Amino acid sequence: MKLIRFGEKGKEKPGIWWNGARRDCSGWFDDWNAAFLRDGGLEKLAEKKTVFEGLPLVPESERWGSPVARPALMACIGLNYADHAREAGLELPKEPILFLKPVNTIGGPFDPVRIPEPCRKTDWELELAFVVGRDVFALKDEREAAAAIAGYCMANDLSERSFQMDRGGQWVKGKSLPGFCPLGPWLQTADECPNVSHLSMQLSVNGTIRQDGSTADMVFNPAYILWYLSGFMQLEAGDIVLTGTPAGVGLGREGDAFLRPGDTLDASIDGLGCQLIRFE
Repeated sequence: MKLIRFGEKGKEKPGIWWNGARRDCSGWFDDWNAAFLRDGGLEKLAEKKTVFEGLPLVPESERWGSPVARPALMACIGLNYADHAREAGLELPKEPILFLKPVNTIGGPFDPVRIPEPCRKTDWELELAFVVGRDVFALKDEREAAAAIAGYCMANDLSERSFQMDRGGQWVKGKSLPGFCPLGPWLQTADECPNVSHLSMQLSVNGTIRQDGSTADMVFNPAYILWYLSGFMQLEAGDIVLTGTPAGVGLGREGDAFLRPGDTLDASIDGLGCQLIRFE
């Protein structure tokens, strides 16, 4: 199943992407959130597949929101692709590198993103993200971790490199501006995303391809990442984990290759849809 949300930011309703159209599920569920996942919501939704066609259509004019409600926590993994570590001039990590991204950065897949002053090095990072399906702590192995993943979606870990690199070397400073985490367009449930470690990823800026990679090049796969993180913290149902980006970011290019107001970013991951972001 492909879960979507729609409507004004902060007032989104739950829906599904079904046979090429958005359908409204707000008559059945309040939202795609922690309570929904903890209450076996995915299983309950799957039981209704035979009547999906009868759900109300979402008007085309309705905004696409993030496919899941705001989580309690959003964790990110750095340098999880060997080619990206090389372009950044950094060693391949022996363990996953963890940082946190504020949950108020989350936006929809087609929302415009403002580049505020004094930003001068705004960068893109196309990433596979996953949503935790239940509360977890100290998972025993990768198999148990894989079973605790509700689904996968596309994310962009937008980064202001001047804040990240030039203002004390703390990554989170460059990751925290409003709108700097477009998510979606949909959350693909894990049972319908069996080849998550072999998905092609592509991102273009103003029509020029900048990232052209595959999740096959990950150093640490999603199940390992969730198992690893659960050894340090409790993750809750609905939490989001971003799993790193392949090579091709602006930081790895010569000259001034960063984003500017007026630029357009077009990104896609196999089976997980596309994003189209205009910068203001």
